[in-house]
Amino acid sequence: MNILTAEHLSKSYGDKILFNKIGFTISEKQRIGLIGVNGTGKSTLLKIVSGLEAADEGEVIHARQFRVEYLPQNPEFDEEITVLDYLYKGDNPIMQAVRDYEGALYELEQNPEAEASQKRLFQAQARMDSTNAWEAGTQAKTILTRLGISEFHKPASLLSGGQRKRVALAAALIQPADLLILDEPTNHIDNETVEWLEEYLTKYRGALLLVTHDRYFLDRVTDTIFEISQGKLYSYEGNYAVYLEKKADRQEQEASSEAKRQNLLRRELAWLRRGARARTTKQKARIQRVEELKEQGPGGQAERLDLSVSASRLGKKIVEIEQLSKSFDGRTVIRDFNYIALPNDRIGIIGRNGSGKTTLLNLLAGRLQPDDGRIELGQTVKLAYYTQESQEMDEQMRVIEYIKEGAEMIRTQDGQTISAAQMLERFLFSPSAQWTPIGKLSGGERRRLYLLRTLMGEPNVLLLDEPTNDLDIETLTVLEDYLDSFPGVVITVSHDRYFLDRTADRLFSFEDAEGRVRVYEGSYSDYLAARRNEPVVEEADKKSKTAGPDTSTDPRDADTSSSKRPRKLSYKEQKEWDEIEQVIAGLEERAERLQAQIAEAGSDVEQVQSLYEEQRTVAEELDRAMDRWAELSELVEQIEQEKRK
Repeated sequence: MNILTAEHLSKSYGDKILFNKIGFTISEKQRIGLIGVNGTGKSTLLKIVSGLEAADEGEVIHARQFRVEYLPQNPEFDEEITVLDYLYKGDNPIMQAVRDYEGALYELEQNPEAEASQKRLFQAQARMDSTNAWEAGTQAKTILTRLGISEFHKPASLLSGGQRKRVALAAALIQPADLLILDEPTNHIDNETVEWLEEYLTKYRGALLLVTHDRYFLDRVTDTIFEISQGKLYSYEGNYAVYLEKKADRQEQEASSEAKRQNLLRRELAWLRRGARARTTKQKARIQRVEELKEQGPGGQAERLDLSVSASRLGKKIVEIEQLSKSFDGRTVIRDFNYIALPNDRIGIIGRNGSGKTTLLNLLAGRLQPDDGRIELGQTVKLAYYTQESQEMDEQMRVIEYIKEGAEMIRTQDGQTISAAQMLERFLFSPSAQWTPIGKLSGGERRRLYLLRTLMGEPNVLLLDEPTNDLDIETLTVLEDYLDSFPGVVITVSHDRYFLDRTADRLFSFEDAEGRVRVYEGSYSDYLAARRNEPVVEEADKKSKTAGPDTSTDPRDADTSSSKRPRKLSYKEQKEWDEIEQVIAGLEERAERLQAQIAEAGSDVEQVQSLYEEQRTVAEELDRAMDRWAELSELVEQIEQEKRK
């Protein structure tokens, strides 16, 4: 059942047309991902659907009691409002009951003996009972905890930008809604929280419309993709992987149509140039036909970002870190860290929010000084730092002025020297857009401009702090390709798992409150697989270090004593080991068949949804089977090693 219909929507800003007479429907429990190049109007469309902005033409139709909850890309807060008031805002009776209860509870904690506070809490509890709000309150606490929000009565004026985004995300998830609209929900949350949010949204009761650059997130959460391109909206049934396949098919068809148009235009022009008898009715019709073919223009070939900025030569000595330590307010965030950078290093930095990731980049960039230890850079190092907040940008400055402040001429990878204006065109800023004040650019356009300014100094060591925030997927794909061939060192802080998998083959992981940084070899997916098997090993190591001789007779500990017979697989384990590879192969075949069936289902929404749910179940079963295979494989290897002793 459709819950919302958009008809003939058009929106322009000055001479720039964002979209023209587009239409779509949203049905119950549909999961839609909205994608497109920065500046094509994704955030604007979300605002129109949510009722916060009006379209130039067209309308959005929904039921009178329809409820939308919207998370903006950059939430605005009243500086005096508290976290609690923002979280449980609105006139919904359940939210009001939870807000009153939390406020009464806090008041009583501050004045335990006050009778008025006790009475208020009693009344709030009664209201929670009468509105059946306890479940909503528990759910809200779970969401807040997972997003790292604990200070309910803290004023918004004391929150950082990242904290504000997480509070706004929590408020959007808590509020009951028929349609939840999220603009870049994965910005400012760490990798573990992104994975939790994925799981939460797959069980969300309402419909979902979101913009995100996180391709793993899109693939796992959505069942429909809307793409805005050159003022049009294209709809694809299926997740992000299905979208890529169907878009490739569409572009192939458009290329074929364009080739036919060009051939027909050439034939018509050749006929006219032969000097056939002028001004006959047939001749006039031919001229009109040529004009129509010209006006049709290329079919759907969008401009593509050209990221071809050159880099300087890098010597043997790059970055040397020795016994590096840094503390803030008595808390150590980095302790005794050592590392020597190698040529072409691709390093990803991961960890929870506030663990010290950006601090490490600031130390490397010289913006902070270590408490202990040292950082030495080689003489040939030209370091560029792409920060998370782009604080260096003056919003009053025009785009072309901002780039010329860095350099009038820019050298490309193929050795050419081009002007700042030409490079801006390669970064998808038209000549007219180059005179736009930075303050009028979209969030993604600012980040794209800031990326150009960062790279134009020809750096050979790149520090990237959350580079995926606010950049569109196409720009990220081009950036990933650029980093593949970048002749230097790249060190990236990112919560985007796909980006890390594409750009990092070594990880610095901030894993504990003591400030220790561990170095992992491999991609982020390799790291996750290793972490799943680590806790048991770490606990065993801890036990062997802290305990004395083990006198236990528990048969589970039989393999810890060299005087006893080697451990063997139990009958059940042996049977499982014999069959598990066949089970995995069967699940992989099922996954492939389902993928093919989804592609064949076309626009049959119900069938695609059913197949997508089955595909998700099979993927989960396959993950569990692979984990179990890894456990049994390790156990078999240990037994074989014991036999050889």
